Amino acid sequence: MSVNLTLLIVMGVLYACGIYLILERSLTRVLLGLMLLANATNLLILATGGYAGLAPLFSKSTDPHDYNDPLPQALILTSIVISFAVTAFMLGIIYRTWALARQDDIQDDAEDRRVAKTPSFDAEDDSVVPEETSEFPVTEVPAAAKEGATE
Repeated sequence: MSVNLTLLIVMGVLYACGIYLILERSLTRVLLGLMLLANATNLLILATGGYAGLAPLFSKSTDPHDYNDPLPQALILTSIVISFAVTAFMLGIIYRTWALARQDDIQDDAEDRRVAKTPSFDAEDDSVVPEETSEFPVTEVPAAAKEGATE
């Protein structure tokens, strides 16, 4: 199986542009980036599908190697449906943000800045855990109880 170089270049450009747009602060650009990533993924699945072949309908006279693999087509169809749902969801978020605040950019607030300034050390999570973590205390069994149990 040989890979189409043009398809790989287009796929790489779509991935690069999609990642660049996702890192922006504008929700519209994030949506466009997600759409580009979905299309690049569809091209990736198409490239892994191999050469075009016959429809996967059974015929005794056809060699099994001449058939086309239907799995990449099913994966692309599933990817299209998922990307449509994500696009519709993001369009709803963008519309609601525009209707409420008349802006498309995501703003930093005081809580974001406070979280960014906190140190990475957490006293509870990073403390040394003792060997015995049971909530029941370990007590010594009296010698009389040991002798009674062995009889």
